[in-house]
Amino acid sequence: MGKEIEIEDKYAGITKALIKRHITITTMESCTSGLIASYLTDTEGASEIFKGAFVTYSNEAKKKQGVPSVIIDEYGVYSLKTATAMAHAAGEAYDADISIGVTGTMGNVDPANADSQPGEVFFAIDYRGSLTTRRLNIEPQKTRHEYKLCVADLIADELYRLLDL
Repeated sequence: MGKEIEIEDKYAGITKALIKRHITITTMESCTSGLIASYLTDTEGASEIFKGAFVTYSNEAKKKQGVPSVIIDEYGVYSLKTATAMAHAAGEAYDADISIGVTGTMGNVDPANADSQPGEVFFAIDYRGSLTTRRLNIEPQKTRHEYKLCVADLIADELYRLLDL
């Protein structure tokens, strides 16, 4: 439980900095299922900077929210290109300063997607037109929640770096 509190504290710091700087944020999350959005909105006043979010767990949901089919078809749902398209689609939908896209496989092979590699995660952060992307290999975890925590923690670290916190 200590690790989760540490991650919550990181996101509280991020949200407070965004409020202070008047920087808006949005997410399009697949493998984290909205956990990042949840952490960002746990701090009072978050409605000032949090524009909204999408949980696009399926390929269909990603496409309905603006991820081009051709990206998923050509590069796979688990790719930097898809994570980038997710970030861009969320950013356009909500006109946010920062948009995050995250996709990956948590633990088990995804029977719906041939490109599934357990523990492989991709994320993209678009901060006012400057793009940061990462491909991660998450060590095996005991639960899906622990995988989500690992990814949320790594994205928090990247946000800290981008915001110079």
